[in-house]
Amino acid sequence: MAASVRSAAVRGVPLLLFLVLSFAQHSLASDALSRPAADPRISIHEGFVDEKTCASCHADQAAAFSKSHHAKAMALADDETVRGDFDNSRFEHDGVVTTFTRRDGRFFVNTEDADGGEGEFEVKYTFAYEPLQQYLVEIGGGRLQALDIAWDTARRQWFWLGDGTPAKPGSTYHWTGPFYRWNRTCIDCHSTDPQAKFQPQTNEYKSTYVATSIGCQSCHGPGAKHVASAHSGNASSSMPDTSLPKVDAGICFACHARRTRLLDGYQPGKPFLDYFSPALLRPDLYFPDGQILDEVFEYGSFQQSKMARAGVTCLDCHRPHDAGLKAEGNALCTQCHAETRPERFTGQDPSGLFDTPAHTRHQAGSTGAQCVNCHMPERTYMKVDPRRDHSFVIPRPDLSATLGTPNACTTCHVDRTNDWAAEKMDNWYGTQWRKRASIADAFTGAANGDGAAVEALRDLVGDQTQAGIVRGSAIAAMSGIAGVDVTADIRMAAADADPLVRLGAAEAAGNLAPEQRLEAIGNLVGDATRAVRVAAANVLASTPPELFGDRQVNLEAAVGDLRAYVETNADVAETQSSYGFFLFARQRTAEAEAAFRRAISLDPTLEAMRINLAEFYRATGQNDRSEQTYAEAIGMAPERADLRYGHALSLVRKQALAEAITELAEAVRLDPQNSRYKTTFAVALDSAGRTEEALDRLDGWATGADPDIIGLALQYSLKLRRLPQALKHAEDLARLRPGDREISGLIGQLKQAINGK
Repeated sequence: MAASVRSAAVRGVPLLLFLVLSFAQHSLASDALSRPAADPRISIHEGFVDEKTCASCHADQAAAFSKSHHAKAMALADDETVRGDFDNSRFEHDGVVTTFTRRDGRFFVNTEDADGGEGEFEVKYTFAYEPLQQYLVEIGGGRLQALDIAWDTARRQWFWLGDGTPAKPGSTYHWTGPFYRWNRTCIDCHSTDPQAKFQPQTNEYKSTYVATSIGCQSCHGPGAKHVASAHSGNASSSMPDTSLPKVDAGICFACHARRTRLLDGYQPGKPFLDYFSPALLRPDLYFPDGQILDEVFEYGSFQQSKMARAGVTCLDCHRPHDAGLKAEGNALCTQCHAETRPERFTGQDPSGLFDTPAHTRHQAGSTGAQCVNCHMPERTYMKVDPRRDHSFVIPRPDLSATLGTPNACTTCHVDRTNDWAAEKMDNWYGTQWRKRASIADAFTGAANGDGAAVEALRDLVGDQTQAGIVRGSAIAAMSGIAGVDVTADIRMAAADADPLVRLGAAEAAGNLAPEQRLEAIGNLVGDATRAVRVAAANVLASTPPELFGDRQVNLEAAVGDLRAYVETNADVAETQSSYGFFLFARQRTAEAEAAFRRAISLDPTLEAMRINLAEFYRATGQNDRSEQTYAEAIGMAPERADLRYGHALSLVRKQALAEAITELAEAVRLDPQNSRYKTTFAVALDSAGRTEEALDRLDGWATGADPDIIGLALQYSLKLRRLPQALKHAEDLARLRPGDREISGLIGQLKQAINGK
């Protein structure tokens, strides 16, 4: 989960929105409006009405909606809704055999269970409609799990959703684990007013929803007042009913965004950033030019676009009820990009002749002449699900050649090179297009830790013509570059009018020294936006409350927002563990330990949760418990080099040097490219009186260009009086540090000592 509140230990954990499908192609659905309510999870929550009530007055809208994918987002499994082959079909991947059968109108799956044996599970619900359909089964405790084998509706075949080596039975990413749990991962976006109702005392769920699938009230909000108003006769054509809020883009983004949920109960008309914290343009999620990389859905892309800044919304292109496109082909784009400027765009001019070969450089009507194929290139997720990039990029094959970003030209012309595409564009437009400003170089530099990128990022932050998500991402990226003081930049960004820039500032402050954070973002604890307040409260956890002065009331309110976020995600191990760090920073050690242990109870096989607990014990001086916790984690994941390394350090603290050396050797074996593991291993060998062995190993590793390894080899060569060896390492080090006079002087001394023998 892309989250504004997260610890470093859990940043690599995949965001758990993998089952939400995109708005244009993957709006989801069910004809539940006409089907009897036999679903035991249906409960008409306060303020809501039965979805059939809506259809009784709004028949045309209900009929249009029933054809959409939204309406088929989730459904009770029956002969009408199940699309997969359950006629004794068989599927095998990596030695795991799964069979699909049906009996008496019910559907069953026989596959690997949480214990590694074979179990039979009844399919209770279908999940999504096309281009793939998944299936939900119950495994006890109110848990619904999504099978990791899905049905490809186009090719009409089963396929495995995973990659690489299958997860161990019962672990986080096995289909029986938390990652595939509907109640935790998928519930937000496939039903009407879904409520997980997690029971922390038992780790069970009593989940309910108003309708099995997405329904009218998912987008329009609770309808009880609306129905009452209609029945009272208060609404008329001259005095419209105002009991329902106006639907805006926020209701789309609530699902079509890579985001962390901050609070339950989001409804149309409410501020999106008060209920969700969106992921910024991180290098694990986006290419450096802002194009989609990981599964980020539409929000983050669309926010970058000129269209979003001009006031275009989802409903300008998509019909509201059947979710189809408002026009076919290029006619969709020429609604606005026509010869005559539309009146609605007073500050923007999208007019021009675009749907012509003079612009497209492709034959009219051809694939290459379609606007979306150049400006909304596709990327496939979940193996069969192509999604279009909504940042509306201009192809840049020159950046593809230097930075590895994708471009539509060579994505279509797969047999051609980026240089070929760039030369074509030179012939068409001259070379000026290569000088068009791009965010790509700045974000590439930041990802590589290049200090030279700071000025380019600073320019982005200050450029009011850039999208807020770009500017907020730029300040966050600046803070991650080592050796650069960006405190003043963060303080400036924290005062920006755009909440996404302030969110970026709050996240950026986490990379400052603790004593600098209050000055930089102290005012953000009283921000108007909940996402910003939560991020600020988390970053400022270690700052003594009395230093906030008259802002202390705001601080405690922001901490309350943070607690609400934690309670909202009470079943998410990563959230509870992150909260443990917050509590520890506030010197509430007993509560912190409870939070770390709570995280482990939620997901016992997620090694990062045990690492966090082990590091908590280290920080509180409980070395024995730290070592024991690391040992437990290794028992579950013996091939994790970072666990071996952490365990080794805990053994060093216990003065068990021999055992620590064994673990360090394992860490190096498992991750032979890690310089830190190697140097720590060598230092441990030296501490054990095995300096010659340490030097032998360093000699073998010093063939690379790592100054830390070469420097340590030089140190041990001198210690053992192996002067020729020391001279070689000193000369190698001098090549890496040509201006280091100390090394140059040492080389002279070594040569003199060797020649004088």
